[in-house]
Amino acid sequence: MVISIIVVCSVIGLVAAACFAWQVMQVEVVGETEEKTAKFLTISNAIADGAMAFLRREYVYVGVFSIAFAGLMALLLDEAKTPDIHEGIHSAIAFIFGAFTSSVCAFLGMKIATLGNVRTTIRAQKGLADAFKVAFASGAVMGFSLVAFALLGLVALYLVYSSFVSDVHILMEIIAGFGLGGSSVALFGRVGGGIYTKAADVGADLVGKVEAGIPEDDPRNPATIADNVGDNVGDIAGMGADLFGSCAEATCAALVIGASSTVLAENHSALLYPVLISALGIPVCLVTSFFAGLKPDSKSAEPTLKFQLLLSTILMTGAIWWLTQTFMVSSFEIGAVTVTRSDVLISALAGLWSGLVIGYVTEYYTSHAYTPVREVAEASRTGAATNIIYGLALGYKSAVIPVIALAVTVYVSFVLAGMYGIAIAAIGMISTISIGLTIDAYGPVSDNAGGIAEMCELGETVRGRTDLLDAAGNTTAAIGKGFAIGSAILTALALFAAFLTRAGVETLDLLDPMVFAGLMIGGVLPFLFTAQTMKAVGKAANAMIDEVRRQFREYGILEGKGEPDYKACVSISTDAALKEMIAPGLLVMVTPLAFGFLFGVEALAGVLAGSMICGVVMALSSSNSGGAWDNAKKYIETGVHGGKGSETHHAAVVGDTVGDPFKDTSGPSLNILMKLMAILSLVFAPFFVQHGGIITAWLKSVGL
Repeated sequence: MVISIIVVCSVIGLVAAACFAWQVMQVEVVGETEEKTAKFLTISNAIADGAMAFLRREYVYVGVFSIAFAGLMALLLDEAKTPDIHEGIHSAIAFIFGAFTSSVCAFLGMKIATLGNVRTTIRAQKGLADAFKVAFASGAVMGFSLVAFALLGLVALYLVYSSFVSDVHILMEIIAGFGLGGSSVALFGRVGGGIYTKAADVGADLVGKVEAGIPEDDPRNPATIADNVGDNVGDIAGMGADLFGSCAEATCAALVIGASSTVLAENHSALLYPVLISALGIPVCLVTSFFAGLKPDSKSAEPTLKFQLLLSTILMTGAIWWLTQTFMVSSFEIGAVTVTRSDVLISALAGLWSGLVIGYVTEYYTSHAYTPVREVAEASRTGAATNIIYGLALGYKSAVIPVIALAVTVYVSFVLAGMYGIAIAAIGMISTISIGLTIDAYGPVSDNAGGIAEMCELGETVRGRTDLLDAAGNTTAAIGKGFAIGSAILTALALFAAFLTRAGVETLDLLDPMVFAGLMIGGVLPFLFTAQTMKAVGKAANAMIDEVRRQFREYGILEGKGEPDYKACVSISTDAALKEMIAPGLLVMVTPLAFGFLFGVEALAGVLAGSMICGVVMALSSSNSGGAWDNAKKYIETGVHGGKGSETHHAAVVGDTVGDPFKDTSGPSLNILMKLMAILSLVFAPFFVQHGGIITAWLKSVGL
């Protein structure tokens, strides 16, 4: 029955995604004249072709990496105690399957987003409500299909391997490879996509808006197509892969920890309880989506999108209560902790509601409807320096309440249900991921729609409507990033707990010199990773700026003498992203493997703890600073403090360009650092237990 419920809910998700896609495709791309129609198609096709070209080239790297890494897993993960199962080979198969499934989700989401952007523009000519409907449907395709594919992938692996792997512990360790595969693709998507989009955005803004004084998305700007392509590869494919990883990884962590309980291991329904929560989230979010609509006289889409988060959380509260009462056993043991049904329920609800708190706090610090962003806009009156100072201060302060919410969630769930409680809290937070990803993907679709409206010269009325959609999208994108970061840290903690469970580590002595050294090294990793990704954006942006300046100078574009070469700028972003993502990727992949092999599981646990503590604070502050700088600029563009073209506006644009890599590259990519290091440690835990700690053993042998 449990498997049937999961499959039915997943099918509902796929059917919903298909219906939303059909709704988008029903909009004909037709302008008032044949010339206007041709322009719509030319620009939208250029964005779609650029996005797909990048994705194809990126997936060549993903494919080569996946095959090579799967070979490493097959070589290192075969345990001597289970020679007949070949755990390494099966984990490698699960890894490739996870990477493939995540790639398919990113491809589908990107495809529909690049079809939905121009159709949102078309509908914006009729009214705000019509345009919102198309943009929301475009985001919903990614939101519902991603969760459905993740659950179907997990269930498929469970059914296949449970048929011949009788040891539940080994079975769940094999399935964990699926989450590792999904998270590995997210590394490429988040880092590569983030570098791509911000190289184009920074170049387009600094040369176009500040130096040349032309509007955002002006067709004369050679970087504008690359900028719009970047919205898709970073915020659609990258975000999708990131949250696919969270969904798969959190579930795998809960299954691995649950399998350590004899009662859960013998009770099929209770063992799969974490998967049931994510599955039931699909129909709950589908019901929520029925309330996503604007009235004809609406002036903003933001209240509707925020209501989606609140309503889905309320409905999911009831759904989790029903699931817990129906499928969870009355009590069970996890290590030395006795866990009751009520303990599990409270843990799940703590994660669910803390996610909403993080979302609303993020909105407060990144929306120009509130004081913090308006203070940043006010600071722009005295120049870019004060704008940046206020933005940095805002980001640091904004991390306080979310971290407190996460700390309370971790404390409550751990006290009640031990390490299993932390994993269930992570599942609770991502249970509404279908709606969360929908409103996040809505943002770049609306942003692209505004760009197309500008390039097709549709006038102030249409551009005003797309700007209203985009303004709401900026805030909901910031909320989405806050949600993604919150779910990332809980997922990483759940994986950390699963790693400790699998490695047999019951307590960590923080005064142990090796553990403490690991904490310090782990703490500095987010800073090194951020430095690498920020510098990567800077190098790519320099190349983009030089190219845009060259075209303005040599082609006479601004004087109407020549046409911009969009493909040259797309090529710069693509090449830079694929080249510059290698170093941060190696840092994330190599560190846990090397540290676990050389220093052992306890030292590695210190590294993971340090990276999570520093990573979550840095991710939240970076993301919120960037969002605040962006919306401070947009607030000034409404006419306050001199409006567009003023010195205050120029200062805000500089702040926004500084914030671009903060909010769309480094901040979100830290999610991957936290999660990927943790799940790598979990998957390779058997190898570390058997063969790790060679330097630690040598130091002990010589009396150190």
